[in-house]
Parts: sequence; structure tokens; C-alpha cells
Amino acid sequence: MRRLAIFMVAMSLPGLALAQAYQPDFNPALFKGPATGVPNEVMVLGSPHLSQLPKSFDPVNLSLINERLAGWRPQAIAIEALSGTQCDFVRRYPLRYADTIKSYCPDTAPARAATGLDVPAATARVDQLLAAWPAAPTPAQRRQLAAAFLAGGEQASAMVQWLRLPDIERKAADGLDGALVERLNLLQKRPDESYLIAAQLAARLGLERVFAMDDHTADSVDADPKAAGEAIMKAWDNPATAQRKRSSDALNKAIDTPAGVLALYRAYNAPGQGKLAFDSDFGAQLNEPSPQRFGRNYLGYWETRNLRMASNIREVIGNAPGMRMLVVVGASHKAYLEAYLHQMHDVRVVDTASLLK
Repeated sequence: MRRLAIFMVAMSLPGLALAQAYQPDFNPALFKGPATGVPNEVMVLGSPHLSQLPKSFDPVNLSLINERLAGWRPQAIAIEALSGTQCDFVRRYPLRYADTIKSYCPDTAPARAATGLDVPAATARVDQLLAAWPAAPTPAQRRQLAAAFLAGGEQASAMVQWLRLPDIERKAADGLDGALVERLNLLQKRPDESYLIAAQLAARLGLERVFAMDDHTADSVDADPKAAGEAIMKAWDNPATAQRKRSSDALNKAIDTPAGVLALYRAYNAPGQGKLAFDSDFGAQLNEPSPQRFGRNYLGYWETRNLRMASNIREVIGNAPGMRMLVVVGASHKAYLEAYLHQMHDVRVVDTASLLK
């Protein structure tokens, strides 16, 4: 009888059976190119969010990881941050994106007051400046570009210009007023991988900017935030989450030396971490049992966000074929970005673990 019941259910769901059986006959990842010329290379560095490390963390201990990354010599660096143009977009829809704006979008009003540029005008100004950028820009030109980046909501790129200035030239002038200089000095010390790794590395390698590639346009307001939060938290309570926490706690105890920080990055980028994150988080939400399917709502947001992040990375590469790009991103994104980017015909995903050995 049980077999008959299962059969009857299967017969009543022919679309589901067909969907499970069908496999597309075209896999973009199997058709790599170009036949001649330099391919694009992308290395995805899975990082802890430095702001969440113990307060005893000293940025000086990033020295070994930064040395390894500098040795790979990326020609572009992407970071987990919203672009100024996306922040300008979400600000037009405050009912939907109020939390997004508060959490991810810096206030550009002070830079607008100093420069007279709103985000679209500042973005255009940045493009104009970089299109005619000299091989040896003056300090005044760097300050002017930093001010335009701040007005455009691109704080990490402004930091690149700030770091490329000699100490004596880090002053209020050329569009940077006292308030903006104070902001840059504070950002320089912020425990954030976008500043302490990506911006520092870009300045060290002679790059002029970093690329904000995060995307939060899939953010939305839950109809029942309390119930959604409780369901998602319950799904997170599982053995894989406990394993990740034990590993993180152990690694965090050894971050008082450069070798300890390098070991932390090795662990976060080791094979198997993507599957562990899935078991702990996204796979758990896939099977979250609430009638409202809160977990699958969360999963849909997560996959959409990563797909859009991958497309932002792909766009930057597409504008300069033959590029070597480093992506600095929260570790849970790493496996998804690598999988999505691997589908691109002229993108080669580079093994981060090999660099960190």
C-alpha cells in the first residue's frame, strides 16, 4: 500500500518528475577560451569580517596574508561593498531598503557639500578623471579624485588615493575639507577587510581604485519579521553550525601573530568549507519546515545576491579582457562566487588555497 501511495503521488506530479530527470545538455564551463590571448584569472579570497574578530585583533598581523596577495599581483581588486550608484538607487525606495541604507550606504552629504557633486555627477567626474589620468599624478590630483570618490559613495577607492599620497600631502585641499579628511583618517583604521586588505593592497600595487561588487537589491521586508527570524535561527541550530563555531573560536585564539592570521585565512579558504557552510546555513534553510517557507525566502535572497555579485565581477573583467582580479569577500560567499564565475567562458578561477600554503 505504501508503494502504491508513493506511486500515486509521483503520478500526480509529472512536472516535478520531469524537472528532476532533466539535465541541460549545455554546460558553459566546458567551453573555455580564448583560443589565443591571455585568459581572465579570478582569485576569490574568503575572509572573516574583521569587524567581528576579537577586539584584541591588531591589523599589523595581516602582514603575511597581504604579502602573499601582493605576490600574486592582481590588476584589479573587488570588494564586498555596495557601489555608490547602487546606494543612490536604493535610497529612492526607502520603504523597501531602509535597513539596507542604514547598514551599507555611507552618507555622501558631507562630500556633496564639499565638492558640489551628487552621486551621479561624482560618478561621472571619477570616470572623466580616470580616463585622462596621468602616469604621475600630482598630490592635488589625487586629493581631487579622492573627494570625487567620496561624493560618489566609493569610500574604499577614496582610501586608495589617500594611501597613495605621502603623509605630508594627506591634508584638506582640492575638494577635501576637514570633515572628509577626518573621515578618511578614521576609515584607515576601521577593522574592515575592504580597507585593511583590499585598499592597502591596491595602493601598494599602484592601482587607482577598487571595485565595489556587492548587491543588495534582493533585500526586502519580511511580512512577519519575528516569525521569519525565529524560523531561520532555528534552522541554523545544527551540528554543522556548531562545528563552524568551534573552528572559528579556535582560530581566533591564535590571531595575535601574522602566522596565526595566515592560518586563519588558510582555514577559511580550505577545500570543503563551501559544503560545510551549505550544511550549516543555506542547505538548512532549503529544508526549513515553516509553512511560510521562510528559509527558502532567505535562500532565494542569498542566491540572487551572489549571482548579482558574480555578474558585477564579470562586468569589470569584460571591460578589460586578460585581467587578473582578486575578490575579497566574506567566506560564505566564496564557494558560490567560484561556482558561478567558473561558468564564464573566459574566466579561470585560481585556487586560493595554493597561494596560502
